[in-house]
Amino acid sequence: PSRSGNQVSEYISSTFLDKQQEVEIPPAKDKDKEKERRKRPMSQISGVRKLPHGSSLAAAAIPRFGVRTDQEGLLAKELEDTNKWGLNVFKVAEYSGNRPLTVIMYSIFQERDLMKTFRIPVDTFITYMLTLEDHYHADVAYHNSIHAADVAQSTHVLLSTPALEAVFTDLEIMAAIFASAIHDVDHPGVSNQFLINTNSELALMYNDASVLENHHLAVGFKLLQEENCDIFQ
Repeated sequence: PSRSGNQVSEYISSTFLDKQQEVEIPPAKDKDKEKERRKRPMSQISGVRKLPHGSSLAAAAIPRFGVRTDQEGLLAKELEDTNKWGLNVFKVAEYSGNRPLTVIMYSIFQERDLMKTFRIPVDTFITYMLTLEDHYHADVAYHNSIHAADVAQSTHVLLSTPALEAVFTDLEIMAAIFASAIHDVDHPGVSNQFLINTNSELALMYNDASVLENHHLAVGFKLLQEENCDIFQ
């Protein structure tokens, strides 16, 4: 038999195992408190904010393009390109009061008749889109609501190509466009690697795996639980 193996076993036993009796076990109540304290930051999805859109909209009061604007004519002109490559999303943002995502998603869902197909109340759809758009950061140079609107519109055009005409169901089309709208929500403007290297709360929450991608999805779905936001109810 190996002498070194026995020595290692004896060392572990004498150093650690025999001293277990000396360890003071905290009362169950204190342990429960500590567990609750540790769980608290992870029980909530960071970035989700309470916003006032929920009860402020009525279906009869929805503006033509989903948002109020004093440049409706110019906005209408830009949205004529909703079904084409090259829509000027920056002009849409300018003429919609910086609501490009809400306006373009509303236009796409109307164009495809998705609200009627899936019985989505118009006020609920607009409330969700306004809430979603508010969770994109305007001060982030690239991953903002203009980018989300651009991706959603590009996805809509791509899915309209003749080669894909009979490939996807209405549900799959809606899922793809919805995914495009939420795909970068609450993006902080830094990379996954930065979040991991700085031991950020998000990196800890998602165990360093696809940190931002998991967060965008979580926020997008969490917002469906806000007042009058569940478009899939």
